[in-house]
Amino acid sequence: MRDFFRHPLTLRIISVAIVFGAWEYAGRIPISPAFPTFLQTMSALWGMLADGSMAKVYPATFQPLFIGLIISSILGVGCGIFMGLNEGAEWFGAPVFIVLQSAPLAALIPLLTFAYGIGLTSKIMTVCIMAMPVIVLNAFNAIRHTPKSLIEMGESYLGSRRQVILKIILPSASPVIYAGLRLGAAMGFIGAVLAELLITPTGIGDLITYNQSIAEYDKMYAAIFSIMVFAVIFIEILEYSEYKFFRPDKRVKQ
Repeated sequence: MRDFFRHPLTLRIISVAIVFGAWEYAGRIPISPAFPTFLQTMSALWGMLADGSMAKVYPATFQPLFIGLIISSILGVGCGIFMGLNEGAEWFGAPVFIVLQSAPLAALIPLLTFAYGIGLTSKIMTVCIMAMPVIVLNAFNAIRHTPKSLIEMGESYLGSRRQVILKIILPSASPVIYAGLRLGAAMGFIGAVLAELLITPTGIGDLITYNQSIAEYDKMYAAIFSIMVFAVIFIEILEYSEYKFFRPDKRVKQ
């Protein structure tokens, strides 16, 4: 029985149950007339799924989101690895991405709209500026913190620079790089919703804004809850792919 309550899946279920229970209790007090209960939100979510209004908006949200995440992942990991292996690139690029990570990037969205209009390009750029800094900096730190003893061992066995990078540095750095990808994906979801709220009211952002304007708060929270669920599922898929293909020794026994 003790092992059952210590199992990762059991702990996750208990954690989710506590959060949803607190949500239901807070809605029943209520803490605000604009804060529905968890059951009301789930009822609204089911209704929006049944009438097709939820499924209709997601293609418009997923298009800039996935394009932006693909671009951010490829360029971000590439830049981070290059900066980690090249000291000159580090001095040139690291300050830029450190500033971008700490800056209130939502304030740049009006500038992107001014420069690129209100179309798909601005939304993709919003996802990229939200996701890329954390991906770059995690990849950079992962490369830089490769144990020197491993690198010296590879060199002592007369490994070439290319072999040391491909067979020692990158495998050692992969856990932190993957952590950066998961964090970047979470920021990308935030960027996609911000773009739809601040640039053009399309997709899930339009659903949130519309239901807020007509005081259908249960539907508004249902829309917010749905994008959170998609973000969690996407990040879990990334984590599973890491353990499945790159770190099978760390796979959790279910």
